Amino acid sequence: MSFEFFNPATIGVSVTSLMFFGILGCLAAGRRLGRRSIARHGASAASANTGSLESAVFALLGLLIAFTFAGGLTRFDLRRAQAVDEANAIGTAYLRVDLVPAAAQPPLRESFRNYVDSRIATYRKLPDVGAARLELQRSRELQDKVWARAVSAVQMPEARREAALLLLPAVNQMLDMAATRIVATQMHPPGIIYVMLVGLALAAALLAGYQSAAERRYSWLHQIGFAAIVAFTVYVILDIEYPRLGFIRLDAIDKVLVDARAGMK
Repeated sequence: MSFEFFNPATIGVSVTSLMFFGILGCLAAGRRLGRRSIARHGASAASANTGSLESAVFALLGLLIAFTFAGGLTRFDLRRAQAVDEANAIGTAYLRVDLVPAAAQPPLRESFRNYVDSRIATYRKLPDVGAARLELQRSRELQDKVWARAVSAVQMPEARREAALLLLPAVNQMLDMAATRIVATQMHPPGIIYVMLVGLALAAALLAGYQSAAERRYSWLHQIGFAAIVAFTVYVILDIEYPRLGFIRLDAIDKVLVDARAGMK
């Protein structure tokens, strides 16, 4: 959730909008170039040497879209699995609070509840990235409090010997899962991949427009349809890469954290 310099949702809409109009422009420019070539060299000039090149560019564009889309879905599924893992880790650590002396349990349980409330609030505040970042900082402070109270509890004279061996690793796992989820939100393909994707889409549109120069009618329906499909596909890829900030959401999976919090009596 560390988006210091931009909001990916806004960037996604802007990029795909520019792509849509850019593809339409490249289709028109390619057709114009093709007509000039026909006027100079004859009707066969527009298709003499570009057919295989067009096919290669479209094939490369399709492969890049497929791999980028598949990678985004993989990371999306990973984030959902990590939410379940964090909820399980929280539940396990909370149950093991029973091992510490009774006098230390109420403040430690209260710290757990406050921490989980903050974790839930962090994700609920998205797509307000600034508010989510502030809540994330608060959850980190609560992590320190949970750990400090857990350490103090297992060091009490009346604490069971196995309390430290069972509770502290569980708390550590709970805190590690939170860090893992935060890092997972920052795992994305290098920016050059998206630059290449946009560039290939524009190049493919230019070649397709060039190939259509010999056609008498200019089908706006086909041109707009092609531009819209490619631009929308890129938008969906970006939306999958940055869930919670667009139309694709992970809110449903957050119920596992809400259920874990509800079980903290």
